[in-house]
Amino acid sequence: MLLKTRGIVFRTLKYAESSIIADIYTEDKGLRKYIFNSVRKAKSRISPSVLQVMSLVDLVAYDREDRDLNRVKEIQPAYVYHTIPFDVKKGAVGLFMAEIIRKTIREEEENRPLFSFIYDNFCHLDQTTHSIANAHLYFMLELSAYLGFLPGGEANSQTPFFDLSEGVFVAQIPPHLYYLDERHSILLHYLLHASPESHHELKLTREERRHLLQHLLDYYRLHIENFPDIHAHQILFEVLN
Repeated sequence: MLLKTRGIVFRTLKYAESSIIADIYTEDKGLRKYIFNSVRKAKSRISPSVLQVMSLVDLVAYDREDRDLNRVKEIQPAYVYHTIPFDVKKGAVGLFMAEIIRKTIREEEENRPLFSFIYDNFCHLDQTTHSIANAHLYFMLELSAYLGFLPGGEANSQTPFFDLSEGVFVAQIPPHLYYLDERHSILLHYLLHASPESHHELKLTREERRHLLQHLLDYYRLHIENFPDIHAHQILFEVLN
């Protein structure tokens, strides 16, 4: 059958002499793997730029449930980025978001709310004129809600510490190493209660952002089985600094 859907390119791999295999998260069918033959030849009818990581596309694909690898009949941009390709900081944040998504989403089934969340976040990153220094932290917290482990409770005088293992703010320092101190728990609380339009207003130092990111990566490792290593954050540190 033919599947007509929006998609988000998660990853591409060169295959043979001129082909590409792409992991594309689709609005209608979840994560799908497609092969594009001869796309790296000069006269290809499909531009390789359409298959860049983060690309938002409209596609018509042959969809067979009994196959792990399907083919695409038509593909074109659904949204053309205007700033991300030319802004080093936005590009670094976008690649970090893409790596987090690729290593956490494995479902081969429809999840329209999750798809819309990811799609809208890439569009917002491209369109915003505000600082994006907190964007990666805010994205990870928002994504955790869709993955089933959004932090619970709030940081206050009664529960000033965030327990990464339990995923809640607690009254006392936990009997393990996976927690945030009072200062960083408050910052996490502020981010949790911010909006897409206001999270840039939270003033953090470089070290505070680095600390929160390292611990949010720990948080993902604690709550996602076999969570792979993330590499894009090292580039992100350098670019944002």
